[in-house]
Amino acid sequence: MPDPTLSPSPQFKTAEYAGIQRNDQCKFCGQSIAGSYYLVNGAMACGSCAERAQREAPKAGHAQFVRAIIFGAVAAVGGIVVYAAFGIITGWMIGYISLAVGYMVGKAMMKGSQGFGGRRYQVAAILLTYVAVAFGETSIGVSQYLKQEKQEKAQKESQQQTTSKDGQSNTDKTDQSVTPGGFFKALAVMLALGLAFPFLELQDLGHGLLGLFILFIGLQIAWRLTAGSAKAAIDGPFSQPATT
Repeated sequence: MPDPTLSPSPQFKTAEYAGIQRNDQCKFCGQSIAGSYYLVNGAMACGSCAERAQREAPKAGHAQFVRAIIFGAVAAVGGIVVYAAFGIITGWMIGYISLAVGYMVGKAMMKGSQGFGGRRYQVAAILLTYVAVAFGETSIGVSQYLKQEKQEKAQKESQQQTTSKDGQSNTDKTDQSVTPGGFFKALAVMLALGLAFPFLELQDLGHGLLGLFILFIGLQIAWRLTAGSAKAAIDGPFSQPATT
């Protein structure tokens, strides 16, 4: 009598295929998929689950956009502080900080919008980044202006101690000509120069082109970061279920 352990009888009830595994089940409801299927955020889904994912996906509204602008504006102010502080403390004008400003603005806007993005978010991010860099340049200019004014005032006070009464009177008239209106006028001029500074730097062609390139990369960072969307990515339908 043959030993059954040495020659097992074939099993006809179960067909086994080495190296081939079918993955034709919906990852959301677990049901088998026959025919067409969808991909929801890369996961296989049946038509019903794909429709439900699209229906239940959060919708971007005005509130998300407003929050994104507020968060982005706060980040832009932080970028101004970083940009200006570095320039004022070190005296160096390094455009590489615009890369950090673009990253700060883009990340903040996405946090404020809860992951929603799109063209209007991207345009807003570019504007906020550019204005932040321009205000940073303006802040450095204001700091230099105030230092110069302080030095000139100190020189006038020194001259005042060594001049006659007529000189004193002339000095007083000179001091009276420095008004708050003059300061705000100078501030407006420096702000306009700050907004135009990337192109004004083209007077030094090599340095100006490098500055524009760095600023462009910073704006591109903000643009890419705000392109995301929180809604489900649904692809399909596909005619045959995927196999692995």
